[in-house]
This record gives sequence, C-alpha cells and structure tokens, in this order.
Amino acid sequence: MGSRQVSSSEPAGVLGPDALGRFGLPVRITVAGLGISGISAARALAGLGAGVTVVDNGDGDAHRARAAELVELGIEVRLGHLPDGARAGETLPEGTELVVTSPGWQPESPLFLAAAAAGIDVVGDVEVAWRLRGAGAELRAARRAADGDGDPAGPAEWLAITGTNGKTTTTQMLASILKAAGLRTAAVGNIGTPIIDVVLGEQEYDVLAVELSSYQLHWAPSLRVHSAAVLNLAPDHLDWHGSMEAYAADKGRIYEGNRIACVYNVADPATENLVEEADVEEGCRAIGFTLGAPGPSMLGVVDGILVDRAFVENRQKNAQELAEVADVNPPAPHNIANALAAAALARAFGVEARAVRDGLRDFRPDAHRVAYVDEVASVTYIDDSKATNTHAAEASLAAFEPVVWIAGGLAKGATFDELVRNAAKRLRGAVLIGADRALIADALARHAPEVPVVDLDRTDTGAMLAAVREAAALAEPGDTVLLAPACASMDMFANYNKRGDAFADAVRELAAENAADTA
Repeated sequence: MGSRQVSSSEPAGVLGPDALGRFGLPVRITVAGLGISGISAARALAGLGAGVTVVDNGDGDAHRARAAELVELGIEVRLGHLPDGARAGETLPEGTELVVTSPGWQPESPLFLAAAAAGIDVVGDVEVAWRLRGAGAELRAARRAADGDGDPAGPAEWLAITGTNGKTTTTQMLASILKAAGLRTAAVGNIGTPIIDVVLGEQEYDVLAVELSSYQLHWAPSLRVHSAAVLNLAPDHLDWHGSMEAYAADKGRIYEGNRIACVYNVADPATENLVEEADVEEGCRAIGFTLGAPGPSMLGVVDGILVDRAFVENRQKNAQELAEVADVNPPAPHNIANALAAAALARAFGVEARAVRDGLRDFRPDAHRVAYVDEVASVTYIDDSKATNTHAAEASLAAFEPVVWIAGGLAKGATFDELVRNAAKRLRGAVLIGADRALIADALARHAPEVPVVDLDRTDTGAMLAAVREAAALAEPGDTVLLAPACASMDMFANYNKRGDAFADAVRELAAENAADTA
C-alpha cells in the first residue's frame, strides 16, 4: 500500500524535533506485524516524528482495513507480496535504522536476519515503551502547563512479573493491591492495553503492574525495573526459543538492573538461580516466597496466614501478618503462591500490610482460570481452560481430589509423563480430546493404568458436550470434573476462552438435563 507523510504531530511538536534521539530512538523505523502491539508502536512512533513503515505477510481484508487507518496517519504499510515477488514481512525496507517487532515473530525470521546482517537492532514494543517513559512524562507535563494544573508526576515505576504460569493472575492481584493502597496503577504489558499507549497516554500513574512474556523480554535489552518476580519455570514455547536454557535466559532478563527486589519461588530453584545470575543494582535484595513457613527475607504461610519476613524490622525474629489464605480467590495452592509473589512486589514498593489484605479480598480472577462453573448431582465442575501447558495443568490438578480430568489439544512439543505421574493418585478418570490426546493416553497407560480413560475422537461443535457427559458418567458424588487441558486449544477452538466457554455451556446443558430428570 502507498503512504503519505504528515509534516508534524502533536507529540512531536510538544517534545521538539529531536524527541526521538533524546529517547534513544532513530528516525526511520520498521514495525514488524500489524497486530495490536504493532499498530500501537507504529502510531506512537509516527506521532513522535518517526518515518514508520509497517510490514506484514498478511493481505486479507482485516489487514487492509488496519493498514488504511495507518496510512491516514502518514505511515507506510507493506502487505503480502511486494511487486518483485518478495514477501513484505521478510524484506527489510531500505533506510531502516531500527526494527520494532511484535512479540510472536520468530527470532530467525528473514526480516531479523537481514537486520542483523546490516547491523540494525531489533527490539519489541516493551523496549520502546521503556525508552519512551520520559517522553510520556514530558507530554503530560506540557498538557498540565497548558491547562494551568499543578506539577505533574514523573514516569511511573514498573513492577514486573513473568513465569511459565500465573503471570496474568499475579499481575492483576498486584494491581488490586496497589489500588487498595491508594496508588494510581494499571495492569499492562502482556495483558490489556498496549504498554506504549499507557506510557504515552494522558493518565498519570504512580506505578504499573507489568506482565511480561518470554517473547517480550527477549526483545527488551535495556529494561531495568524497580522490582520483578519470576513465578516458575517449566518447558514452554521451546519451538520459539530453541531450548529450555534459552527460554530460561529470556525469563531471567526481567531481573537485570533491578533496584529494590528480585522475587523468586523457593519451590522452584531455577528461579533463584536466575536471581543469582542477574546483574542488579547495589542493595537489591533476593526475596523468596513459599507455601511453607518463611525464613528471613521471605514471604510464606503460617497456620493459614500469609506472612512477611522480608519487609519488616528485625526479620530474623519478626513477621508481619498480611492476609488469610481465605482472602485469596480461589485459595488453591498455586494461587496462594501467586498472591505471595504479588504481595512481595507490593511490599517492595512500600505498600502497607492492610492494603495487601484488602487488595486480595477485592481481586476477582478472570474467566477460565480455575473458575467454578456449577455443581451437578453433587459433582463440582471447574473450568481451567487457561491451563495450556503441563505445568499449569499440574498446579490445577493439585488443587482438587478426586478428579475426573478433561485434557488434550495441541501439545506444542510437550510430554506428559511427569504430569500424569504426579497426578495419578488424584484421578478418578480421564476424558481425552483434541489432536494430541494420544500422547496423554500413552502417559496414563504407563503411569496410571488403573485410571479409566475415554478417548473421544471428535472435533465437531458437540465434542465438548460429549466430553462433559462422559466425565459426568465417570464421576462420583464429591468429585470434581476439571477442564485443565495441558495443551493449546487451536486444533478445535479459536482460543482457550472459546474452549472454556464451550465447557461452561456444556455443564449448563448437563445441569438443565439433570434438573428435568429430577423434576
């Protein structure tokens, strides 16, 4: 598609002609990807005076509609195949000085290999947002001055969270705690509003709760946050990273340059190893969280109470009560761990204990994350469709007993022996769905041969209802039917949300049938 150039924009005019250079960004920038983060980056950079070209291999109606909106802003967009037959998303535009990538693009993409050969850096939207924190503060200051308001705040601090599982829940818990403390905050990053939009937006914040994926961290070399947590590490996205070592290293980037606290999981030594390997600022502390009684410089659980032995005076002898386990929703073990990590980051920022309790009480988890659906014939039905890998499914299975387990989908290269071995004693039965269900069936045959298994060879729209009915037939009163697939959803559903919705709909239909039968 063509483009036209706009001579100036409001942000560029406010910040001056050298705005990009002052914040470590060049003038000619290529944005890879026409998704949410790519559009956000393109708009922001063009608004600061950059000459932006967006490239994407797609060329459908949706791509063209998004492209047309960007072209109106003076942004060049190249879609599909170029006139010479090359693919737009694989060709480096002439004059490019920086490439900004959307998170999911593979590191070995031809576009990035061409950039590397030319000595051009590739960064992600999180890196751009980090560099533009000062720009956002200046823009807000200018608006305040124009309106005659008081002194503006500087750039918000970042409290960052990553891990294989629990990132979104922990980030939302942290935001809830920070709000309970009266702080202006938002949950951003790999969740909700694109982080660049927040950094440059009109709203002023004291602190941001930032969820970061391994993809985002891979492309964020200069990120240096106030405090950060790695919740856990388990094999995931290895097709993208290439190895578990590379995946862990990208997760560990979150600790680089931390000023106050590096929060790690005592039960997962790999997270503590990442802290030990990180180059942090002098005085930054390692803070552990544990489901057991905490030692000094840890948060943990004592007699049903979440306690802090890290951010208290005389931590060798003293502890501060933060909340009760019952304040955590739901109070499953892995979710208590999430709450402790969120509390550790909030305490590192100086939040009072009462705000931790109030924030956890106010928090409500998103749908499809260990969500109660209904009880039918004395059997509880739980939707954890978000459990898209083995680590998440293991945590979910550990929260219930006995369980009829609905599992399967796209394995993404995962193996299931350890998961099944650890969960075997909890299983009443299993119903398997999806493309890679045979992998789970084989693991069950090896490690839980006594567990009855229903292999459901269906991918039609009624498959989930059939799975729920089969699970109900296996369940006994007092059992839990748990959708914790341990696999991605795209073989049968658009995403894990649609899979969870199908499960909830099926449970409601089962409940209606049961009510009719007993009427």
